[in-house]
Amino acid sequence: MTPADALRIEHLDVVYRVARGERRALTDLNLAIRPGESYGLVGESGSGKSTVALAAIRYLARNGQVSGGRILVDGRDLMALSAAELRRLRAQSVSMVYQDPGRALNPTIRIGRQMAEVFEVTEGLKGAAAQERVAEMLERVQISSPRRMMAQYPHQLSGGMQQRVVIAMALSTNPTLLILDEPTTGLDATVEAEVLDLIARLRAELKTSILFISHSLAVIGRMCDRVGVLYAGELVEEGPSAEIFGDPRHPYTVGLLRCMPSYGRRKDHGRLETIPGFLPPPGSISGWCVFVERCGNATDRCRHEAPPLVDLDGRLSRCFYPERAPSLPHNAGTAPPRGARARARAAMPLMRTRNLSKTYEVAGKSLQAVHEVTLELWPGETLGLVGESGSGKSSLAKLLLGLSAPDSGSTVELAGEPLSALAGDRTLAQRKALQIVFQNPGLALNRSQTVRRLIQRSLSLLGLSRAGRERRLRELASEVRLPERHLRDKPRQLSGGLQQRVSIARAFAGGPRIVVCDEPTSALDVSVQSAILNLLVDLQAEQQVSYLFISHDLNVVNYLSDRIAVLYLGRLVEIGPTSAVFAGPHHPYTEALLSANPAADGGQGQRVRLQGEIPSALNVPTGCVFQTRCPHKIGRICEEHEPRLLEGDDGHAMRCHIPPAELAKLQRVARL
Repeated sequence: MTPADALRIEHLDVVYRVARGERRALTDLNLAIRPGESYGLVGESGSGKSTVALAAIRYLARNGQVSGGRILVDGRDLMALSAAELRRLRAQSVSMVYQDPGRALNPTIRIGRQMAEVFEVTEGLKGAAAQERVAEMLERVQISSPRRMMAQYPHQLSGGMQQRVVIAMALSTNPTLLILDEPTTGLDATVEAEVLDLIARLRAELKTSILFISHSLAVIGRMCDRVGVLYAGELVEEGPSAEIFGDPRHPYTVGLLRCMPSYGRRKDHGRLETIPGFLPPPGSISGWCVFVERCGNATDRCRHEAPPLVDLDGRLSRCFYPERAPSLPHNAGTAPPRGARARARAAMPLMRTRNLSKTYEVAGKSLQAVHEVTLELWPGETLGLVGESGSGKSSLAKLLLGLSAPDSGSTVELAGEPLSALAGDRTLAQRKALQIVFQNPGLALNRSQTVRRLIQRSLSLLGLSRAGRERRLRELASEVRLPERHLRDKPRQLSGGLQQRVSIARAFAGGPRIVVCDEPTSALDVSVQSAILNLLVDLQAEQQVSYLFISHDLNVVNYLSDRIAVLYLGRLVEIGPTSAVFAGPHHPYTEALLSANPAADGGQGQRVRLQGEIPSALNVPTGCVFQTRCPHKIGRICEEHEPRLLEGDDGHAMRCHIPPAELAKLQRVARL
């Protein structure tokens, strides 16, 4: 007898009740996940991905309801189950892992107590028996000291460790179906790779089926057997991962893949592709193709008929012309940045730090967040800043912005003039010169104020007349491609991409010379990300502003950055031109970061697997700070002597005892 699908969705319609009636979120959705299969679901924010996940466990918001179709988990119809039967099914057959593990864990309860509740409810275990099962599950997710972990609170764990705990809880019941909703968004490249390795291994061991939702096409390409592409609540393409990513047959899929900054693509090679227009609200279009307004292949037929989901030899496409999809017209993917021109390097750097350090006192111990970092940022340049969480990236940014004071002996200069340690002691011109764009604009913007008021508050510092402020406001909106109709909106009424445009407009209001970009695109879809990156490149070309660009997405860093600085435990371990850093030889830590970067086609070179997590800054290793995890450690010299930062002829510097030529040989062998 053929086993039932882990999840089968048949002709599913989901609607949400809103003030003006009902809004359709999913329309006639059909998909199936086979036993042991990993199925990826991709699409822009608002396409309905999370609604699919919540419907699959019958956990929609109160105003949401299934208005048609069936949902079967392990052969059981969810809509026919009683409340008690549904609770048992959730406890035994389905588990879900959310994007933010910190919010999924109770901050007031120790890890061991939280996990024990799972076994108390599902297996009736108590006391020591439940604790023993907790320890077994933590070992299964490769946590080396489970008893110590059980005694800790969630806030004492790194993001990667929190996610391991959540995965351990989700798999404690050996579920038939595991739903992963953006489980690696916000994680560093190395931590993301480790979590994905863990999921793949546990899936093979437990034969668990997976519904994997992500806006990272590279992650989906690596992890999933089949992929479904969702647009405006409709499945527009489905098929094996290799075929979807290698030979897409719907214009929307083609557009998404083109938006990704491919490996080696640089800003001077041309602008990134974008998908024109915006995603329509799900259910707002009926009787014609939902993608028609954004499709370069659209004809009159597309505007008057709704295309069916057509079978193309085992794969599906909701398009009248699937054979034309690969030849979709390009959308500004090769044009140079507006205003781009060759510029000679300035006589002096715009910003320079010397021996920049920051030490905190924690429980009577010294925590070295940043240690003797010396670097330069030139006019019109982007300096990419990379490293795992805890490496000191954000601490360094705060020191530059004057949000925290450095240790004595540290200096920061702007255009050759010393900067006061704290922003409050700097001149108005100096404060305007340094601005920041944060990762999450929804949290960075005051939700109670309109976009107009948010930007005007920044403009009020310029001493402009009312008419002058209004004129500059409209100029800013035009510069960041923010339609004027959104000036009267509040941030909650805007998409993530539009919110980030507001943040950028606010940062550029005073004519900054340096903008710190702290993970500005990590939470955005690839289509929105490409538009924001193009915007940053355009603004830089037009205004010669400099960026300190912090990100864990190395393809994005490679695209935008002129030079790259790599931090580890607050130390600068490598810095140099982007082409040199990516080409190698690399510092062993940079080598590990680059090897962890997934590709959209599922391909990946030989992974350099680091042992353990980044050490605590309260207990920095002796000698080379990376020696406790380094795959190329050569002995006592690494343990006892800190290497100097040695610079080559091309400005490429590394802090390593191994000579660059020998490192190059070691890294060539590792790639074979």
